[in-house]
Amino acid sequence: MKPSGFFRLNGIGGQIAALVLASTVALHLVVTAAFLINRPDPPPDGARRLTDAALLLGAAEPSERPRLVADLARAFPRLGIEMLAPGTATVEASDSPHLYGMRHHLGPRFKAVQLAPDGNTRRVGIELPDGTMIAARVEGGPRPFWGAPWLTALMTAFICVTVLGLWAARALTRPLSSFARAAEDFSLDRAADPLPERGPEEIRAVARALNRMHERIARLMSDRTRMLAAISHDLRTPITRLRLRAEFIEDEGNRRRMLIDLDQMRSMLESVLSFLRDDRRIEAVTLVDIASTLQLVADQFGDMGHVVHYDGPASASVVVRPDDLHRGITNLVENAVRFGAEVTIRLDVSGSTFIIGVEDDGPGISDARKQEMLEPFVRGDDARTMDESTGFGLGLSIARAIAIAHGGELSLHDRKPHGLIVRMQLPVWQAPRLAA
Repeated sequence: MKPSGFFRLNGIGGQIAALVLASTVALHLVVTAAFLINRPDPPPDGARRLTDAALLLGAAEPSERPRLVADLARAFPRLGIEMLAPGTATVEASDSPHLYGMRHHLGPRFKAVQLAPDGNTRRVGIELPDGTMIAARVEGGPRPFWGAPWLTALMTAFICVTVLGLWAARALTRPLSSFARAAEDFSLDRAADPLPERGPEEIRAVARALNRMHERIARLMSDRTRMLAAISHDLRTPITRLRLRAEFIEDEGNRRRMLIDLDQMRSMLESVLSFLRDDRRIEAVTLVDIASTLQLVADQFGDMGHVVHYDGPASASVVVRPDDLHRGITNLVENAVRFGAEVTIRLDVSGSTFIIGVEDDGPGISDARKQEMLEPFVRGDDARTMDESTGFGLGLSIARAIAIAHGGELSLHDRKPHGLIVRMQLPVWQAPRLAA
C-alpha cells in the first residue's frame, strides 16, 4: 500500500488509522474531563495549616502559646484550632489518610493522632514535644476507591475504546459475512442476488471480482449445458432412422439386440436431456400431503410387478415442490428395485424436518464409494458394458440436486443385514433455495 493511500478513509488502512486516532482523542478528552471535575478545591488544605501551626507552637515558649493559639483561631476560623487540657482527648485506633503526610512533615518529635469526631467533623490532634496537645478540624475525608479520578477515567476510556472497537469490527467484517452467505447460496441459474459493493475500497474490489467470477462461471456452465443438450437432442434423429432400418434385418437375434442397443441409447439421451436442460421451469412450492405422494409412488411400482411397501403416517403436510420431489423419489425407487427384490419407503416427520428413506435388500454400496455414487454418470456396477438392467448414473445425482434445492440433503447408509438405505432429509416449512 502506498503511504498516501494509508490515510484514505475509503480503505481498510485509513479506517483503522481513523479508529486509532478517534480512540486516542476520546481517551484524552475523558482524562481531561475527569481531571477538571475531580481536581482539588481552591481553598488551602486544613491539614497543612494545622501542621504549620504545630511547628510554630512547638518552637514558642509555653507562656506564649495561649496567645498564639488565639491568634491562629482568629486567622483561620474554619480550622478551629484549640489547646486541649491533659486527659480530655479521646484518641481513635484508626488513622486518617491525612496523618501520614502530617507525621512526615512534623518529624519524630511531634505525634499526630486521630481524635473522636465532633459531630460530622473530623478532628486531628498533635502532641507537642513537651506533651501539650492541640486539636483542629480537618474537613474532607478520603475518596472511596471506586470514586478515584484515575479509576473513573480508566473505566470510561475502556468503555469508549471497547465500543469503538466493536463498531469498527462489525463495520469491517459485515462484508466478509455477506461473502460467506453468497458462497453458501451460490447458484448457477443466476437467481442469487449479486454481492453488495459497499465498505472499504478493498472490500468493494473483492465484491466486484466475485460478482464477475460468478457471471463467468454461470455463463460457462450455461454454454456447456446448451451444447450438450443440443448434441443429445440432435442425436435423436439418427437413432430414430437406425431403429427404422433395424426393422428390416431378417435375423431375429441380431434385430432384437440392435433394437435393445438403440433403446438404451434413446433412454440415455432422454436422461441426459432431463439432467442438463437449462430451460426447466422453477416449480413453485406448495403445501402437499407427502404421505399420499409416497404411497402413490409405492402403488405405481407395485402395479409394474415390483414389491414396494410404504411405512409411515397416513397423512403429513409439508411445503415442497411436488413434481420435483415425486421425480426424485421415483429415481430412488427405480434404483432400489433394480438391485433389490423388496423395497420399503419410510417417512418420519419430527419437528421442523421430515426424512424419507428408501430401503432395499440388495448388495448395497461400500463405504468407499458412497460419496462417489452421488456424482453424475457414476454407476453402481464396475462393468463397462450395459444391458437393459443397467442405469446411467443419474438417478442419485438428480435426487440429490432436488434435495439440495429444497434446503435439505441426501445421504447413503447401510441396511442390516444387507442392502442400502437412501435417506433424504428435508425441512418442513423452510423456504427452499436453488441448487447449484
